[in-house]
Amino acid sequence: MTFLSATLDRVKPSPTIAVTTKAGELKAAGRDVIGLGAGEPDFDTPQNIKDAAVAAIAAGKTKYTAVDGIPELKEAVVAKLKRDNGLDYTTAQVTVGTGGKQILYNALMATLNEGDEVVIPAPYWVSYPDMVLLAGGTPVIAEASLQTGFKLTADQLEAAITDKTKWLIFNSPSNPTGAGYTREELKQLTDVLMRHPHVWVMTDDMYEHLVYDDFEFCTPAEVEPGLYERTLTVNGVSKAYAMTGWRIGYAAGPEVLIKAMRKVQSQSTSNPCSISQWAAVEALNGTQDFIAPNNALFARRRDLVVKMLNEAEGIRCPVPDGAFYVYPSIAGCIGKTSAAGTRITDDETFATALLEETGVAVVFGAAFGLSPNFRVSYATSDEALTEACTRIQTFCAGLT
Repeated sequence: MTFLSATLDRVKPSPTIAVTTKAGELKAAGRDVIGLGAGEPDFDTPQNIKDAAVAAIAAGKTKYTAVDGIPELKEAVVAKLKRDNGLDYTTAQVTVGTGGKQILYNALMATLNEGDEVVIPAPYWVSYPDMVLLAGGTPVIAEASLQTGFKLTADQLEAAITDKTKWLIFNSPSNPTGAGYTREELKQLTDVLMRHPHVWVMTDDMYEHLVYDDFEFCTPAEVEPGLYERTLTVNGVSKAYAMTGWRIGYAAGPEVLIKAMRKVQSQSTSNPCSISQWAAVEALNGTQDFIAPNNALFARRRDLVVKMLNEAEGIRCPVPDGAFYVYPSIAGCIGKTSAAGTRITDDETFATALLEETGVAVVFGAAFGLSPNFRVSYATSDEALTEACTRIQTFCAGLT
């Protein structure tokens, strides 16, 4: 008899965390490693947000709070959703958790029964399918492609929906591709959903403010008001506000769902960190002036990485609309052999050889459900990106 739960057999550890850990181990051993796996901005948290946290500590706001968020933060979320997305909610329709990941997990745990299906467009964030499995559901992968800009078409969504479908998980701009859906593209998907009233929509809007050029963000309940009563709009402060370690995510949706998610949280973690909550109040209510210059820097890094990767033999790298990732194809590298003698049979062997032979750490595409690709996070310095891309070019040039 095994001591561990059989539930663990259904899931795997996060590949993105594994890559970051491996890169750290190699650095500690003295290797010259450039890590392009971490999904977090390299900027510091803005000073006004840090000041709000210090003020909260000084004021003694260090006790337990309401299970799913202080009233002031829920009010800030309500104001944000109205201001940025034109969505009207009350504080009773808002929940706050320990990062966006907990929000998604709570929703799945609160709603899924055995046999329920969740449609997940691929490429996807690595945790979506495993969270569905942990909650007892069945992930149904709807595969997009490079040809469609890594975006799901209406026909593909229609084909993935069955009478067992409970949720669609929707992420735009996307991790890992940076692809964003225009209002017209999203409307085609919401038209499909309007024909299937048993399907709910879980949006992951974490990269809402990280968009470039003339791309305009929109979210499903904003595009199709008819979906309001079956949409959970999920967001957080991690990415746009450089607050990954503060661990604050939030969501708004139908009150019956929010109450169910609160029950799950009450018997797992209880409230998010009180100090982080007060910092998040300032993030949402305070100045947003730093977002535009940060985005300009990200856009410049994006253009640098896209240009250099497209100059590498066997690699094709599309230009993303947002987030801080690129998701290049290595179809032209498959079947070749590296300078050190590694046969490149798939994107995992490519990423492993790249790390071992050049010290560049990327995440292989199979982790995100679409191969042969790899993900690069360009949330690091121009110097590191230039050196990393130069090494990738050299590595690809040495493939025979």
